[in-house]
Amino acid sequence: MSALIFLIIFGFALTSILGLVASGIDRKVTARVQYRVGPPLWQPFIDIIKLLGKENLIPSGASKLAFLGAPLVGFASVVLVATLLWKNNLTPAQTLGGDLIVVLYLLVIPAISLMMGGFASKNPLASVGASREMKLILSYEIPFSLAVLVPVIKAGFLIRLGELINFQAQNGAVAGNLSGFIALGVALLCVQAKLGLVPFDISEAETEIVGGPLIEYSGAPLALFRLMKNMLLFVLPFFLIIVFMGGFKVAGWGLLWSVLKYVGLLVVITVIRNTNPRVRIDQAVRFFWGPVTAFALIAVVLAFLGK
Repeated sequence: MSALIFLIIFGFALTSILGLVASGIDRKVTARVQYRVGPPLWQPFIDIIKLLGKENLIPSGASKLAFLGAPLVGFASVVLVATLLWKNNLTPAQTLGGDLIVVLYLLVIPAISLMMGGFASKNPLASVGASREMKLILSYEIPFSLAVLVPVIKAGFLIRLGELINFQAQNGAVAGNLSGFIALGVALLCVQAKLGLVPFDISEAETEIVGGPLIEYSGAPLALFRLMKNMLLFVLPFFLIIVFMGGFKVAGWGLLWSVLKYVGLLVVITVIRNTNPRVRIDQAVRFFWGPVTAFALIAVVLAFLGK
C-alpha cells in the first residue's frame, strides 16, 4: 500500500473519525459523571463543520503568516504521526529507521503550534496561555521521553516501531513487566498534559484566560486546532498501545482486545479529567520534574535490571 494512501485514508480520514468519536464519548461520559445529559456523540462532528463555515477573523497587529500557519503546522504533524503509527502497525516489516524518534519529535509540534499561534495573535491573554504551554512542554517531555526509553531498553535498544511490535509479539507486552507498567503510568500522566485536559489544562483555562492561545481564533483555523486536539485523543493512546501493549490488531479476536485496550486508556484519561481540579503551572512543573520524573527513572533502572 502506497504512502499516499496511508496518509489520506489512515493518517487523515480514519484518524479524524476515530478522534471525533472518542471526543464525543469523552464528553458524554464527563456529562454523566456531572449528572448532566450531555451532547450527542456526534456533537464534535457538528462543531467542526459549523466552525468551517464561519468567518475567519484576524486580530489587528497580529503576525498573519504565523497566526494562520500555526494550526496548519499542528494539524499536519498529527496527520504525519497517525500515518507513521498506522503504517508500522499494519505493516511492521516495512518499518523505517529511527521512526520512534521521529514520532516523539512530531508529537511536540502540536503544543508548539499552540504557542506560535498564541504569541502571533499579540493578545495578552493568549500570550499568557502560550507561555504556560511552553512551561508545560519543558516539564512533561523529560519524563515522557524516559518512559518511552523503557520499551527501547527491554527490546534491546530497538528504535523502530515495527520492530518493537514484533518484539512484543514474541516476548509479551512491555506493560506486563514491572518497569513497563510503571513507564506506562508515567506516559499516561504526560499524555494527559499533552492533550491539555484537566488537571493540566492550564494553558487554555477558560475561567482564567478565556481559552488562552485560542482566544483570537475563529472559523477554519479554530476548526483545525479543534480537530488536531480531537485526533490527538486517538493518536496518543494509539502510540502507547504500540509502544507498551504490543500494537493494535485488526483481525479476529485481536481487534476486540485492541479496542478494549484503547477504551481502557480512554477511561483512565476521562477519570483523571473528572476527579481532579486544575493545578497551577508551578505545581504542574514541580509534579512532572519531581515524582513523575523519579518514577520514570526508576522504570529505566528496572528495565536495565531486566525487571
